[in-house]
Amino acid sequence: MNDTAWQKCKTDVFWGEIAPCDHLVQIYDTDKVVLNTLEGFVCSGFKAGDSAIVIATDTHLYALNKRLRAQGLNIGHLQANNQYLPCIAEDIISEFMVNGQPDEKRFMLVVKDLIIKARGSGRKVRAYGEMVAVLWNQGYTDATFQIEHLWNKFCSTEVFCLLCAYPQNGFTQNLSTSVNHVCSAHAKVIAGNNSSATEIFYKRA
Repeated sequence: MNDTAWQKCKTDVFWGEIAPCDHLVQIYDTDKVVLNTLEGFVCSGFKAGDSAIVIATDTHLYALNKRLRAQGLNIGHLQANNQYLPCIAEDIISEFMVNGQPDEKRFMLVVKDLIIKARGSGRKVRAYGEMVAVLWNQGYTDATFQIEHLWNKFCSTEVFCLLCAYPQNGFTQNLSTSVNHVCSAHAKVIAGNNSSATEIFYKRA
């Protein structure tokens, strides 16, 4: 955190004013860190009237929902209005992967359907995705980079905020090269070791 490139910001300001249309990434060292970021990402969105798409592992969805309920949010109501779309990452992956590679047409259809549902009659949308992390941990490195490329292609035609996350322990070989490759596919990097639900450290990728 001594790197002067890192900047500190309140969570709601960051998501609402600094990165409302960016493709961001967090390479985190513990589940607590990524859940802090995810909680701030989602809660500040609901506070602003935005919708949130969360494509995550079953474990992370359970933990996030527990935190949202602790914040007094009515998850059932948010889901019924398509303002909160929690999706299990493995289920979404199965809809567009073909022979270990993402099918572009299927990917675009799946993602666009989620965005349309979340947007409703005109809400802003923010999306969180762990599909890349799941595939990365399974050894599908090439597929991971292809999905990041497809996300960027989709983001060029749609206005929304997209946050991706990778566990640090998934980078087992060529650490520096892999991290740089992942970061280069994103606009900003969020600190992965001391984030909270109310503050964020970030820098340009």
